Amino acid sequence: MTTNSATPSNTTSIPCPDPDMVVLVANRGEIARRVIRTCAAWGVKSVAVYADPDEHAPHVTEATASEHIGPAALADSYLSIPAILDAAKRSGATHIHPGYGFLSERTDFAEAVVAAGLTWAGPTPASVASMGSKIEARKVAERAGVPVIPGFNDSQDPDALAAAADRIGYPILVKASAGGGGKGIRIAHSPDEFDTALTDARTEAMRSFGNDDVIVERYITRPRHIEVQVVGDKHGAAIDLGTRECSVQRRYQKVVEEAPASNLDPETEASMRAAAVALTTRIGYDSVGTVEFIVDAASHEFFFLEMNTRIQVEHTVTEQVTGVDLIAVQLSVATGEPLTLSPDHFDTALATSPAHSIEARITAEDPWGGHMPQTGLVTTLQVPDGDDVRWDAAIVEGSEISPFYDSVIGKLIVTAGSRPDAIAALETALQSLSIDGLTTNVDFHRWLLLQPEMRLGDMTTRFLDETPLPRSTPFVDMAHSPWQTLSARRLTPHRSELAFDSPSRDDRWHGSARTGDAGSHIESPFPGLITEILVDVGDSVAAGQTLLTIEAMKMLHPLTAAGPTTIASIDVSAGQQVETGDTLITFTQTPSDIDTTGSAQ
Repeated sequence: MTTNSATPSNTTSIPCPDPDMVVLVANRGEIARRVIRTCAAWGVKSVAVYADPDEHAPHVTEATASEHIGPAALADSYLSIPAILDAAKRSGATHIHPGYGFLSERTDFAEAVVAAGLTWAGPTPASVASMGSKIEARKVAERAGVPVIPGFNDSQDPDALAAAADRIGYPILVKASAGGGGKGIRIAHSPDEFDTALTDARTEAMRSFGNDDVIVERYITRPRHIEVQVVGDKHGAAIDLGTRECSVQRRYQKVVEEAPASNLDPETEASMRAAAVALTTRIGYDSVGTVEFIVDAASHEFFFLEMNTRIQVEHTVTEQVTGVDLIAVQLSVATGEPLTLSPDHFDTALATSPAHSIEARITAEDPWGGHMPQTGLVTTLQVPDGDDVRWDAAIVEGSEISPFYDSVIGKLIVTAGSRPDAIAALETALQSLSIDGLTTNVDFHRWLLLQPEMRLGDMTTRFLDETPLPRSTPFVDMAHSPWQTLSARRLTPHRSELAFDSPSRDDRWHGSARTGDAGSHIESPFPGLITEILVDVGDSVAAGQTLLTIEAMKMLHPLTAAGPTTIASIDVSAGQQVETGDTLITFTQTPSDIDTTGSAQ
């Protein structure tokens, strides 16, 4: 049995603001299905957009209508503003909902939607712009009286940044001003590490966001990632809907989220929520959004991190404990309706019916193989039943998981009267969740729930980095897995090394360098897109030299030579799609080692 329960149970009634509205969802996957479900509950029309690989995707078949917007390449489809607006015009859409990711926090997209005479289901373009730069957002937060981490962004001169790092005191964090998702972030523990951290952060920021401005700030050694759900309307009202715990992260990517955040000092929680509302009010925010904070687990101090001017992936857990359909709220206030939720809605909801909700992000990745992305056909999907279980997913049986998009394929959410009961419910639900046809991280979540920090709610964002992962899943037989002996080895806070070498080194997988008639060659470890080739035929390469880069599921994976060799032939070209096992580069001699380094982009 498969289900996709995409709206919260016992929802607070949010009336449809306009029965004639037509909502185009400028997104794909589970968030597109989520918005479409609210439209269906209201009885209004929805429009899905799709690129070539998504022609038969669930969000396309479930919408009232659908529009093709281009090929698999994101720049020509889901990131193409002209393509989205053309689809809106063809379909007769009146509203555009951006979901999360893609164009959701692009000021130019919000402005283009408004200029086209459509209703933008998000905050004003000015609000998006004010929070889009971490430097500007920090200044706005300071003016609103919100605590910020001691830092410096008055100059981008390297000497000025280095001097600021000395004043702030090590360890320090160098992080990109633009973007998010953990990209463009480096830690320096001493002045000797600063130049490298600055160069690496700027290089990644420019590649990811086209902007290499950075902030230097104090690094909190025991940080918790706590966020506050906020809602504002076009009439000046602003409230919060409580806290979420998002400290369980890998490479700065959230893995598990909970609502409400537990083990918070009551005074810290109250002050944080008040600060979130103050910031929301300060910028005249008129949509659903999230204010994110870092909480020092030792001192209980909290500091502004950023504001996400969109719906969050983890909005589900807030919906479950408050009974509020946040997509409905978002569309309602976008249409101009006043906010009907009271400022104390969150506290009243928990006092009336105590609840704790936990979300596990289900990804097409192999945790025991360095979290390598996985592709394939979902042959069987078995989803647990129960009033306490919610399943928001991008997939159904028969779905094809391609290498073109994010690896998150579903979210398993459970809700119970207390955190211990929610943990127990999630354990049961994970045991009943079966996705056949490709490898997922379901067993990783089962392992995660056994860790003492998870049981006690005593996690920091360093928790997963500091907790050794078993070499293989403790729940199923991995004897025949090609990734059985491959493990992740951390080089930086958001870069792990996946190395291929001899079986004598117990953290490596034997078999990447294959011997053929022309010498050894390397094969693609997974389906992906060749984004860059950095060597030529005849080049002599040294250990550590990057040969080429493969993109799969929005991650870049550089292949790096760990031993000296010479390039005999290059068997692929930039922009070429490759499959698992395809020959990429052939050598005139067998290199002593070939490394694969995966870096989240």
